Amino acid sequence: MVIYGVGLLAACFLAGQFMGESLGNLLGIEANVGGVGFSMILLMISTQWFQKKGILPAQTEQGILFWSLMYIPIIIAMSATQNVFAAFSQGILALMAGILPTILLFLCIPMLLKLLSK
Repeated sequence: MVIYGVGLLAACFLAGQFMGESLGNLLGIEANVGGVGFSMILLMISTQWFQKKGILPAQTEQGILFWSLMYIPIIIAMSATQNVFAAFSQGILALMAGILPTILLFLCIPMLLKLLSK
């Protein structure tokens, strides 16, 4: 049933959020550190595990696929927005820590394309 896919997604989301909050507390940061990423990794791992065991009906898989397609863009956009707001409120160092690596990676794209095309 489709609802089982939604249930699996919800369980992975809650576990990922708990892991992100726990990691934040361990690092001494009052924030969720990687909760969305942990959630998606747990969803991928659990889906693969259920598929290998042969206990993932097609309807359940469709429910997981539908909600993961909805979940990823929405949650990532929300997280990115929160990260930008947090960076602005923390000052120039936080902004530079995000901007400089992005610029450096953009500058590396032509080099990577040359390496991969050979």
